[in-house]
Amino acid sequence: MADPRGFLKVRQRELPPRRPVPVRIMDWNEVYEATDPEMVSRQAGRCMDCGVPFCHTGCPLGNLIPEWNDLVWRGDWREAIERLHATNNFPEFTGRLCPAPCETACILGINQPAVTIKQVEVTTVEIAFDNGWVEPCVPGRLSGKTVAVIGSGPAGLAAAQQLTRAGHTVAVYERADRIGGLLRYGIPEFKMEKRFLDRRLAQMEAEGTRFRPGVNIGVDITGRLLHDRYDAIVLAVGATQARDLPVPGRELGGILQAMEYLPQANRVAAGDVVDHQVVATGKDVVVIGGGDTGADCLGTALRQGARSVTQLEILPHPPEDRPDGQPWPTYPMTYRVSSAHEEGGDRVYSVSTQEFLSDDCGNVRALSLVEVELVDGRFEPVAGSEHEIPAQLVLFAMGFTGPERGPLLEQLEVSITPRGTIARTDGFSTDVPGVFVAGDAGRGQSLIVWAIAEGRAAAAAVDAYLGGTTALPAPISASTVAMRA
Repeated sequence: MADPRGFLKVRQRELPPRRPVPVRIMDWNEVYEATDPEMVSRQAGRCMDCGVPFCHTGCPLGNLIPEWNDLVWRGDWREAIERLHATNNFPEFTGRLCPAPCETACILGINQPAVTIKQVEVTTVEIAFDNGWVEPCVPGRLSGKTVAVIGSGPAGLAAAQQLTRAGHTVAVYERADRIGGLLRYGIPEFKMEKRFLDRRLAQMEAEGTRFRPGVNIGVDITGRLLHDRYDAIVLAVGATQARDLPVPGRELGGILQAMEYLPQANRVAAGDVVDHQVVATGKDVVVIGGGDTGADCLGTALRQGARSVTQLEILPHPPEDRPDGQPWPTYPMTYRVSSAHEEGGDRVYSVSTQEFLSDDCGNVRALSLVEVELVDGRFEPVAGSEHEIPAQLVLFAMGFTGPERGPLLEQLEVSITPRGTIARTDGFSTDVPGVFVAGDAGRGQSLIVWAIAEGRAAAAAVDAYLGGTTALPAPISASTVAMRA
């Protein structure tokens, strides 16, 4: 364990400072300044000898959090990265993007600020990369079996890396022009610079994973042909079917989904030229949806020079403290302020959009809103609360309902659940022999840490299918996923 009295000697959380807002909104670099390893070691020493580490219950990956906290406190960073990599293929991703349910389950968090688990994680992996400790893990022998992974988000990459290390020949297919899925084109640079993604992809290529960007399975290659060519297929296509808002005026110009807007900004940040790019410069921007994707739109619009940004949420304003109905160690729905929210914009709660109003050219000029209140589980309009807010750009960030319907799923003939996800067994297999599913495509929209955990578990299932047994770890089963959803 870490310092037995650490939580008594250091009672407050410490995190790296964020760059000043006027500075950071002028570029696309990550918002945090350099991390002090001494501060991180001090924070790791706050990890308690709690007997039963409930942080494990909050982490789908089963991360060995007390172990690497202890190693970091002792200064043994090299052994710490070994323990971290034992359960997590990509701690540099989760350390930046995961909302850290492990921290809300931290026992110290009952009556003190929780251990900064996420910061310890990302600092450990960055120190490891800086010192050359993260090396390719090339398999000792090849199995002669081939696997196609469709989709290159965190679930697909985790499955591919695990299967490659097990000795199978793995090809990752991605319809976009670059590998990475939403890590590449959905997450803004200010949350995770793409050099960290490229660095990990280089390791995977050195291990033997083959990447095939720019290939739309179901169109460029039929699902049936792929099924005949490979011994197994892993569907990790995500849940990219976005929710829409079919109210009057939806057809107006200037109204689009967040995932039509954010990828364009990421491409430009990567040096691409995007014809007819939609930008927020000089506009009143309204983001409908109060979650992380909405915050990503907010930060992007501010960097593009929006005149104003308003983020709308139909739910009431969350409480500052943990609600009684969401006791420790559950993940509470409390009011959170992301780095993007620090930078500007307004957050408006308990409102519903009634209509999009047009200008003389067929573009959106304003939203007609009404305040709502929750009555017997239904949102009811508040009489006399109707009002308008200006908007020349409206972005939908209301979440996703499941994988897109299209030729791929039709050609593979996999079944779809009533929820709109791909049906699967407890072992992540579909009802088509040799076809497995991992991540949001089978689970529904969720967190990056769940995607990686599912990718690892699905890889173990595929390995057992191909060889009869497996030595790969399987942190979760599909039934566990359902119970903890």
